[in-house]
Amino acid sequence: MQKPFAITLDPGSSLANKTGSWRTERPIYVDRLPPCNAQCPAGEDIQGWLFHAESGDYQTAWRHLVRDNPFPAIMGRVCYHSCEGVCNRGKLDAAVGINSVERFLGDEALQQGWRFDAPAADSGKQVLVVGAGPSGMSAAYHLRRLGHAVTVVEAGPMAGGMMRFGIPKYRLPRAVLDAEMQRIVDLGVTLKLNAKVFDLAQTMKDGGYDAAFLAVGAHIAKRAYIPAKDSSRILDAVAVLRSMEGEDKPMLGRRVVVYGGGNTAIDVARTAKRLGATEAVIVYRRTREKMPAHDFEVEEALQEGVMVKWLSTIKRSGDAGALTIEKMVLDAHGNPQPTGEFETLEADSLVLALGQDVDLSLLDGVPGLQMQDGVVQVDPATMMTSHPGLFAGGDMVPAERNVTVAVGHGKKAARHIDAWLRGTRVEPPPKHAPATFERLNPWYYSDAPKTLRPQLDIARRTSSFDEVQGGLSAANALFEARRCLSCGNCFECDNCYGVCPDNAVIKLGPGQRFEFNYDYCKGCGICAAECPCGAIDMVLEEG
Repeated sequence: MQKPFAITLDPGSSLANKTGSWRTERPIYVDRLPPCNAQCPAGEDIQGWLFHAESGDYQTAWRHLVRDNPFPAIMGRVCYHSCEGVCNRGKLDAAVGINSVERFLGDEALQQGWRFDAPAADSGKQVLVVGAGPSGMSAAYHLRRLGHAVTVVEAGPMAGGMMRFGIPKYRLPRAVLDAEMQRIVDLGVTLKLNAKVFDLAQTMKDGGYDAAFLAVGAHIAKRAYIPAKDSSRILDAVAVLRSMEGEDKPMLGRRVVVYGGGNTAIDVARTAKRLGATEAVIVYRRTREKMPAHDFEVEEALQEGVMVKWLSTIKRSGDAGALTIEKMVLDAHGNPQPTGEFETLEADSLVLALGQDVDLSLLDGVPGLQMQDGVVQVDPATMMTSHPGLFAGGDMVPAERNVTVAVGHGKKAARHIDAWLRGTRVEPPPKHAPATFERLNPWYYSDAPKTLRPQLDIARRTSSFDEVQGGLSAANALFEARRCLSCGNCFECDNCYGVCPDNAVIKLGPGQRFEFNYDYCKGCGICAAECPCGAIDMVLEEG
């Protein structure tokens, strides 16, 4: 199309890049930080891999995803997807099923046999990783891809850490866990099982390691003083879940009481039902609103017949497992207070799910370490402890304890370990401004209800350890990925190109986006107003 007119300006002229006195603002293309990316504890570029998934290029989407997180099939099952809680689409109809698409990509990779890219050239440096859980294996993956020789030392008989010994099979099938662990080993990571580190300093010296990352999980159950008769059967939740990995399953009986309110308590109660318990009762001292367990897990437990005694605490365990329960009441500050009212609850076994601690004995003799409240203090920016070259993450450091956070710690630590070994520093790039819902043009998007994942029927859920949550089909995953609004980042919809009355928008080709020809632009702002994803700002003219 012939342009109506053009004004050619000498680049040195004071009028260069202006169109005259009628323009007070000019449009510029911007990139903003989508809320899903900002929220992800693992540091995934969620919007980036969704972009490839919505075009059906699943392998490219998977490779984009695993740049940050090597466990998409695991995370698609156990991540609590806080990203979806902040998704802007949730203000339009329902959040994008990010976790569902991630699981689909992870399962597709396992089915198709996709492998990680070969690591960089060997650096000649050796790094010790203690613990083969999510944080340790995440760090091992990233360090190996950066060219370092990595040895993971694991006290247990299998890799996975608390993902294996703390998450039941109905949530995380072991074939999926094993496959994603093995893919990291296949990258060239050395994995030593049944090899507990008792003396870190000596192990470092004997192995000639240049740095270490500590990722020991919280495997030690916290105890509570409950007066009990000798006949009382009191177990801890960690031991119960760990024993599920062996051939001899725990004998819990027909009536099982679980004391606690976290996700572990929920997992134990649901496991008890699958082991044949006719009654599985959770005793929790607060209300459901205060329960630390995730609400969807509580709901699934209730569907499976698990009962919960809210505002209750266990005072003692008597003969034949008779538990004395005291009712509680919330005070003005929301804290539970005893009422002096008691009742008896019969139980064949009592399982304590009151939290876990980390075994820090391997750090005895390491000079300069700072420890507080049972965890190691680290620089949150680098994950390095106060001992040079010694880094830590996951359950060992002050942070929320879940798989996604642990994976993020491993990635962050690996980057800083790499920089430390090379004598450099990681300079994080400046963060973009947030992409808020108010900047979007949601009327461009038609209603597209969220695709719900299928669930196993109740009868099979309570009689087997088959996976409860199903996955999306390829068609559903494609649909779900296309619900992404691409908040704050151009996805080349051509809107600006089509609405510009001055032909001032130049297409640069697929994947290259656009640029403005300011010789033609009059600063009307229609492009910014009509951008569906809020990727155009109007800025004041200078001078």
